[in-house]
Amino acid sequence: MHCMRKRLIPFCAEKIRGKESMDQTEIMTVEEVADLVRVSERTVYEWAKRGDIPCGKLGSIWRFKRSEVLRWVNEQLGVDSHDFYNPPISLERIFSPKRIIFPGAGTKVEILDKLINILSLNSEITDREELRKGIFHREELMSTGIGLGIAIPHVRLNSVKDVIMAVAICPDGVKYYESIDNQTVRLAFMIAANSKQHSEHIKLLSFITSRLKNKILLDSLLGATDAEAFYDRFLGRE
Repeated sequence: MHCMRKRLIPFCAEKIRGKESMDQTEIMTVEEVADLVRVSERTVYEWAKRGDIPCGKLGSIWRFKRSEVLRWVNEQLGVDSHDFYNPPISLERIFSPKRIIFPGAGTKVEILDKLINILSLNSEITDREELRKGIFHREELMSTGIGLGIAIPHVRLNSVKDVIMAVAICPDGVKYYESIDNQTVRLAFMIAANSKQHSEHIKLLSFITSRLKNKILLDSLLGATDAEAFYDRFLGRE
């Protein structure tokens, strides 16, 4: 568990404490905070406007105290739990950069279809139409928009040989994707599993939900500009 924490993206508490010791009183700009936390400058501005991150304003310019930013970061990393650091299944086995897409603007149906197409290219999926029917039937029962801009469409079917996952990153949002907190869905994880993989399926859903409650990690993933960067950040390789 300790080793996995040291790989936590976009950085770990040990690294943060090390940087804090360099200068407790250094005043930081938006650009410097964005570089430290590995998110976009736009995200830092949004955090500041909402009051999420400790900051102050000199005229029209946001300023941040390094020690307070580092303390806030470590509090965000404090969502610590066994599930957060230990996936119930090898992520490399079920997920790859080839199954990460940036589809641009689109409706819920369009984005789900693109994820279904990506999954259907793999040998784990033996019946694309059954997969599509299963995904959309699940959405008819209840939207899989779980809040915080995240959706996890998922299904278990006999025609799926083994659990597999794909992701769509939509920074501008997915139209008509209902969510329990009414936030626009911007990140969709699609999971398909075999009917007998109930335990793995449920634990994987729980793991992803727990992991993405971390604001810094979530915004870092949304700020990824290519599949490799997203993959490395999600797996904790950066």
